[in-house]
Amino acid sequence: MGVDVEAIFAAVPSPYVLLDRDLRIVWANAAYLEVTGRTGNPPIGKIITEEFPAPPDSLSEQMLQSSFQRVLESGRVDHLPLIPYPIDMPDGRREHRYWSATHSPIYDAEGRVEYILQNTNDITRLHQRGQTGSFETSEEGDLIRRAESVAQENLELGTATRFFQTVFDQAPSFIAILSEPDHVFRLVNDSYRQIVGPERDYIGLPVREALPEVEGQGFFEMLDQVYATGEPIALRGAQVFLNVERDAPPTELFIDFVYQPLRGPGGDVIGILVQGHDVTAQKQAERQLREAEERFRTMAQSMPSHVWTAGPDGLLDWVSDQVRAYAGTSDGDLLGEDWVRVLHPDDVARVAPIWTRAVATGETYETEFRLRRRDGTYRWHLTRAVPIHDEAGRVRRWIGSNTDIEDRKATEAALAELNATLEERVESRNRELEEVNATLRQSQKMEAIGNLAGGVAHDFNNLLQAITGSLQLAQRGLEADSPAAQRIDQAMQAVDRGATLAAQLLAFGRRQPLEPRATDLGRLLGEIDPILRSAVGEGIAIETRVASGLWNTLIDSANLENALLNLAVNARDAMEGRGRLCIEVENATLDAAYARAQSDVVPGEYVCLAVTDEGSGMTSEVIDKIFEPFFTTKPEGRGTGLGMAMVYGFVKQSGGHVAIDSRPGRGTTVRIYLPRSLRPEETAPPRVERPVAGGSETILLVEDDVAVRRTARDLLEDLGYGVIEAADADEGLAAIESGRDLDLLLTDVVMPGRLTSRQMAERAQALHPGLPVLFASGYSRDAIVHDGRLDEGIQLLRKPYRREVLAQRLRELLDAPGGAAPAPKAEAPKPAAPPRDPAAACAGLGIVVCEDDTFIRLDLVEMLEAAGAKVREAASGAQALDLLAAAPADLLLVDVGLPDLSGVEVARRAQGRQPGLPVIFATGRDRVDGAETVENAVTLTKPFGQDALLRAVAERCGALAEG
Repeated sequence: MGVDVEAIFAAVPSPYVLLDRDLRIVWANAAYLEVTGRTGNPPIGKIITEEFPAPPDSLSEQMLQSSFQRVLESGRVDHLPLIPYPIDMPDGRREHRYWSATHSPIYDAEGRVEYILQNTNDITRLHQRGQTGSFETSEEGDLIRRAESVAQENLELGTATRFFQTVFDQAPSFIAILSEPDHVFRLVNDSYRQIVGPERDYIGLPVREALPEVEGQGFFEMLDQVYATGEPIALRGAQVFLNVERDAPPTELFIDFVYQPLRGPGGDVIGILVQGHDVTAQKQAERQLREAEERFRTMAQSMPSHVWTAGPDGLLDWVSDQVRAYAGTSDGDLLGEDWVRVLHPDDVARVAPIWTRAVATGETYETEFRLRRRDGTYRWHLTRAVPIHDEAGRVRRWIGSNTDIEDRKATEAALAELNATLEERVESRNRELEEVNATLRQSQKMEAIGNLAGGVAHDFNNLLQAITGSLQLAQRGLEADSPAAQRIDQAMQAVDRGATLAAQLLAFGRRQPLEPRATDLGRLLGEIDPILRSAVGEGIAIETRVASGLWNTLIDSANLENALLNLAVNARDAMEGRGRLCIEVENATLDAAYARAQSDVVPGEYVCLAVTDEGSGMTSEVIDKIFEPFFTTKPEGRGTGLGMAMVYGFVKQSGGHVAIDSRPGRGTTVRIYLPRSLRPEETAPPRVERPVAGGSETILLVEDDVAVRRTARDLLEDLGYGVIEAADADEGLAAIESGRDLDLLLTDVVMPGRLTSRQMAERAQALHPGLPVLFASGYSRDAIVHDGRLDEGIQLLRKPYRREVLAQRLRELLDAPGGAAPAPKAEAPKPAAPPRDPAAACAGLGIVVCEDDTFIRLDLVEMLEAAGAKVREAASGAQALDLLAAAPADLLLVDVGLPDLSGVEVARRAQGRQPGLPVIFATGRDRVDGAETVENAVTLTKPFGQDALLRAVAERCGALAEG
């Protein structure tokens, strides 16, 4: 037969209430509600001390809270024989009552206290009779007095216990109390919990069950021995492995501890006090010190110089093998003061006071003297010693070295002679610095002018485009030989000259979209040789020299041809149409010293194109201005002054360098350095000329310039196309998403609005797969050009364009099988594949850059931080390893040639600390010896631009994710 326990409790006349661990009332019987005056509004769900508050820190509050705490911590029943506790009645009155309460724990399935069942009885009347002495029986009086005494003792005991626990937990050493032969945990302080793991449960568990990982380490056996013999055991620096964190490998700790037996009243051992200190940090420091000393001795023995150490008193206590080999002595010799016997007798009186003074003051010791070699000859040495201090600042040891300077002494006479010309050399150095500063100022000036020129060219091209389209449309209705048609032809010729001028400005401003390919300059020079000879005329003899084994370079061939043609024409004019022009192509390497002197050059491997004439030459003042736009030395009407500016801008945009060597009357040599490419040569596909043809397809025209948009619309409609117009990318996207049929998107690159033209094009191709996209621009900025190069797959129509060019490009895209190649964008995500956008892939990456050249390092840091990477920089291998030891990184970018370690060695050590760390070797060579032994490593050949750098970082980190 089932028993309804809740019904029984509800019916009993004694008050019962059930509390959860937060002391929230979850159930109360009728008797409890009656005695507390809550029959009309049961306080279910309320905190009992909030429903029945007592003054804070009052005796009532302390007694009740202490009882609840004892039940929750011990899991045992707790009694309050007598507790004064007020009750706030529903009508607002506060009644001061006395109670007798019992708090019983209710356990969950895991044996943990889940609820507290309170049985409380109102004994107010009984207590009041005790106050007036009107007990019905003496037993009642004794009962009340005993209850009051027990309540007071419990309160005092609880207070004392909490005080003891507080002191126990705040003890600086770890403490645990074990009882019984199984060593059951009875008490542990906070320090003990921090050592063995704060998340563990210990109390009530035998030590073998609470700390199973300690089995086999000898500690359990020592506990058994102390319990059996009653003799304490103490150890210093004991090694122990503990699972301090869950699901983590054991942690190595070192502790000083004592197992102290605890005896009962009869003298028998009833438990063990465990007390001690964590000395892990000290032991690790000692271990590191030993390792450091061993590394020092290993390093000292491998150094070619003499190395020695001395105590605080200045007496030598160790010398390296190189010292003994030099002096021809054996172990034990030269220690103490014995080293003086290999010192030249004439140097003893001078050197001894210097060493004595250094030992007395603790200052660095440095001097020069002669030491006897094993063959009896003396050689000059520079000796230097530095003091090592302890924490108190006292000298603990001296570390010194002797460096052979015999050769230096032999050249002192020559140095003295050089010192006589010191003023001249200082002046020369000042001139060099001034040249560097002038180069830097010139570079900054050219950059500013370039930005201005690019911006002017952009607006100029838009104006030219509106003029070009309007003129061609106007010409369509005229007879070819009419006066109006001839005037329009003249206007179109002027527009073409303006377009050429704008193109030169863009080239100088480094804003033209290049289409670079790996090119053999020797082959290219052979192809354009007839054009060059035709340009300079018969009076100029052209001599070409192409070095064997010529490297490829990554360039835009058309722009290079224009640059070379400009240089040839300038040379012809400088030689007044008669003379010899030499064009040479060879491999070249620009070192770090040269790069530092130029301020805007990246050291590395280049292909050098040199053009030398026998003309009149130039002064330094002319050379300083030769690359400025509209500057020319030619008579008025003989040149625009943009040829050399275009050459400069193109070379800089290609990642190269231009140098001019010229003197009045000695001719001029212009050297163009273009970065080496390791790719095989690529040939540009020939463009097929087509007749002008229109079509009936529908074209979405997106252009923010009203005049250009109207002109483009008229040209398209004149060719027969249907046109949908939009003033910006936002309007264009609205037209795309409207569902109207589209056959091609023709859009300007640079427009205002929320979206960019690139984003609009990607959205269009997502909604209309295979939709051809043609970008039209006179200034592409970074929307479709990155690192000075037109993005792969982009179709670009350069402004200003003629009707014929527009018609041909449209038919090329519309007639292509399956439409034109889409504008590049990220494909559907694949597991762990690196993003197509290198800058996005680099955002948030932690990268350590190790490069000893300051200018190169600053450039690398700037390029990476611009992409959102978090960069830490180091000038040596040791600094890089220290940074990686302080915090891990996502990638290491390291130069190969460093002042202390090779880049390969730095990478190996870094991966020893952080296995699998991706590595990029930055070098001017095409390969790095030993790089194949480094995991997840790739070589990036200098010079390289931001796009190449970010792509390498993205691919390297993506490759790591795939692995």
